Amino acid sequence: MSEFFGNDMFSVLPEGHPAKVYIEENALTRELIGRIRDISIQSQKEEFAKLFKKLMLIEKHFARKENQLFPYLEKYGWTSPSQNMWAFHDQIREEIKAVRKAIESDDMVLASQNLAQVFRSLEHLMIVEENRLLPNALRMLSEEDWKEMREGDEEIGWMFDTPPVAYPAPSEEAYIHPSKDTKKRNLPFSIEDRIKLDEGYMLPEQINLLLKFMPVDITYVDENDMVVFYNRGEDRVFPRSAGIIGREVKFCHPPKSVDQVLMILREFKAGRKDEAEFWIEFKGKFIHIRYFAIRDEEGVYKGVIEVSQDVTHIRSLSGERRLLDWE
Repeated sequence: MSEFFGNDMFSVLPEGHPAKVYIEENALTRELIGRIRDISIQSQKEEFAKLFKKLMLIEKHFARKENQLFPYLEKYGWTSPSQNMWAFHDQIREEIKAVRKAIESDDMVLASQNLAQVFRSLEHLMIVEENRLLPNALRMLSEEDWKEMREGDEEIGWMFDTPPVAYPAPSEEAYIHPSKDTKKRNLPFSIEDRIKLDEGYMLPEQINLLLKFMPVDITYVDENDMVVFYNRGEDRVFPRSAGIIGREVKFCHPPKSVDQVLMILREFKAGRKDEAEFWIEFKGKFIHIRYFAIRDEEGVYKGVIEVSQDVTHIRSLSGERRLLDWE
């Protein structure tokens, strides 16, 4: 388990350590709150907008906790943060939304009142983080946990203009992420017979079911312009049959659209384009069609996927629905 204990645990943490970064973000949050309090929202609108935008990067702080820190705590049996603190995050998000609505309505009195509530909630959250969440996390999590966590943190980002220094420091022994070597995390399921993906492990059956139940049509054409896959959904936008597998893609389209298909492939292969988008009316439905170039980590072209979706219902939506409605 972690070597850091006691009241000085944060001060002795190495630079870039995920827990130390949370504390540094709290310091930045308090600084921004102080600066916003010192200005007039109504007469210094530009300065307020700039500071408020920076403060709203607190969402990255929330997202790292929800998607990075909480799962590691769950691994050791501490599930309360995933339930209670996450709910408090959502409460603060609603309070922030109330501030924005008041500003849009040009009601600066209400905006100031709502903003004061946001400040109170953030201060309460930071106190809980610093006195309970992070001290407990430092006692529970291993050093390897923190190193793993830092790599995922980088994908989400931080509140700072400049990212924190690397952790562990480059001078330390290089750490190899589990997805890039034979090191395996202690997962609550066996990875035997599972396919290792960039993030996660799935059984072939699970992959097939995932693709089958996606609410979109997917067709994959490889780098040689051959159709190698399509998903078998129950209600496809465009019909497909097994005969298409192994067929050159230019023969899978009507003559009037072949030229566009070939142009897309040519531009994708040349690296000049990465996406093409169309929408059409088809049998009383509004269909959204997109093509995406597929490239490996070195940028080498590996084919194209066609994604088609009936968005008729989606286009008809308005307002919000936040409660489950199965009636």
